[in-house]
Amino acid sequence: MTSREDHDTFLRTAMHDIADHLSRHDDIGDTLASVTASAVELIDGIDYADVLMITDGEFRSVKPTTPMLSELDQLQQQAGEGPCLEAVVTDSIIRCPDLSSDERWPRFAAGAVERGVYSMLSFQLYTTDNGGGALNLFGRKRQTFDTASETVGAMLATQAAIAIIASNRHTQFESALASRDLIGQAKGILMERFSIDSVAAFNMLRTLSQTSNEKLWHIAQRVVDSR
Repeated sequence: MTSREDHDTFLRTAMHDIADHLSRHDDIGDTLASVTASAVELIDGIDYADVLMITDGEFRSVKPTTPMLSELDQLQQQAGEGPCLEAVVTDSIIRCPDLSSDERWPRFAAGAVERGVYSMLSFQLYTTDNGGGALNLFGRKRQTFDTASETVGAMLATQAAIAIIASNRHTQFESALASRDLIGQAKGILMERFSIDSVAAFNMLRTLSQTSNEKLWHIAQRVVDSR
């Protein structure tokens, strides 16, 4: 089997494994760890990889293949600049063939080169009102990434994005169920306390929510706590 065939086989296996994580609803961390590890194995010139998640200005390095990447992500947060940050907020893919001569992010580039990182690819994963995420690939050599490298990176980024979006929706669903259960408990307490029916109890909660400008679940929690 040729090296090209070996690579194609490894790619198919890696994508299958990531898809399997998704289909089994594995922990999001396991899926993202598979993505970052596959990026290092599959893409020539890539030595490290991580997923950067930004929420309300806070940067979090997820499943980095080396701890040093957390330092680089924090450097981007402190400097307010960098390819990962730019991928999150402005563009779908950012290419950095030589950070030692890249003038776009001087503070970040200096820190990266100091740590032995000279080239990067960053792929946007998702954006929200309060942040976003990017798959970041790091190389220890200066290099121009070819189309094949970018294609594999984009495929892995798509898998990571699907995993994150699915995880967020699952979390939102569980939160909605918990809120509904909490509101049901609060209604039961009000019905017993004031000898009213469920409609009147819900209207009481809603009125309290509107007059206090607090979320309905927060009012329900206070009612349950008061019991």
